[in-house]
Amino acid sequence: MGSRVVPALLIALLVIVHAQLWIGRGSLPSVNEMQRRLSEQTVRNTQAHADNERLAAEVKDLREGLEMVEEKARQELGMVKPNEIFVQITP
Repeated sequence: MGSRVVPALLIALLVIVHAQLWIGRGSLPSVNEMQRRLSEQTVRNTQAHADNERLAAEVKDLREGLEMVEEKARQELGMVKPNEIFVQITP
């Protein structure tokens, strides 16, 4: 009986380790899913970073560049400078 306990115990441990490899947290399917989600998140982070860079540049232009403010006021609001005449030509 004693000679059967050790191999049975080793086989049970092997089954447990093998089950952990395929089922549950840290299993191969779980790791593959996490890698897929990581690559998707990396793409979203890259896009968000590019958007943030663009917005930061626009904020900088709006804060520091009066030319940008003036251009937006002229285009969007139709504003003109004092002593300036606005002429609109339509084709």
